[in-house]
Amino acid sequence: MRIGYFLSSEEYSPAELLEQAKGAERAGFQGLWISDHYHPWVDAQGQSAFVWSMIGAISQASGLPITTAVTCPTVRIHPAVIAQAAATSAVLTGGRFRLGVGTGEALNEHIFGDAWPELDVRLEMLEEAIEIIRGLWRGGNYSHHGKHYTVENARIYTLPEKPVEILVSGFGPKAIEVAGRIGDGYVSVMPDGEMVDRFRKAGGGSKVAQGGFKAAFAATAEEGARIAYERWPNAGVPGELSQVLPTPKHFEQASQLVTQDMIAESFVCGNDPEKHLEMIKKYADAGFDEIYVANTGPHYQGLFDLYSREILPKL
Repeated sequence: MRIGYFLSSEEYSPAELLEQAKGAERAGFQGLWISDHYHPWVDAQGQSAFVWSMIGAISQASGLPITTAVTCPTVRIHPAVIAQAAATSAVLTGGRFRLGVGTGEALNEHIFGDAWPELDVRLEMLEEAIEIIRGLWRGGNYSHHGKHYTVENARIYTLPEKPVEILVSGFGPKAIEVAGRIGDGYVSVMPDGEMVDRFRKAGGGSKVAQGGFKAAFAATAEEGARIAYERWPNAGVPGELSQVLPTPKHFEQASQLVTQDMIAESFVCGNDPEKHLEMIKKYADAGFDEIYVANTGPHYQGLFDLYSREILPKL
């Protein structure tokens, strides 16, 4: 089991993300997740650095493997461009890059005024996008005339020695079935063993399963809960709203239904190492091979110190 650190592009500036990547490596974390957003979920998070610029910078500052968690390769950016960006990222990292993909959220993908498709169509688009990406990674001229995308006489010249692994995110049964059938791995942010089992039975087998959770390091659990609620109230927004709400303002409105106690239940708040170990155990028991922790708030160095001293040695 590997323990990694989750870089939140929605909350931290580019300089802070670089500082965190280096700090995570010094602390003994074994990999990095990085989110891919055009907007933050709510204005209190306040950032949205372009992930492909950040991966290029991180590749020169840290030797840790990097996975996007996750990129939507269907609407905002054409899959042929994602294929080039991921290939370059793999070259820059010496093969330590994996492309995590999913069906995305209207929050990031609606910006050109395109209609936001229903789930079945988004899954169909994701499958076709992955087909295009892998086709381009085989090298040579590539053309594709499909239901959702057209590619004509495209060739990616800068390719890694081995094709990039594509990990697929999924929460509902249909998405998890797609992940198992076509993915090189699985990505989730829920410690749900039934989801992992469904992925493996759908074709995932022994492929890697990555899971992630959020923490809010602080001197007390109460302070951590306050920080988590101020920065990430959207974490408590129920159902499919996270996929269909189009702007941070809409998420702020929906978050009025969320209480601080609700957020405290899903975050690891404070500085108690046993609480972190307990959450890690939930993901390990669910069958995840790699577990990534994200910090929210200003005290990320405290989280690094805690993991270096109290968490990672025990694992």
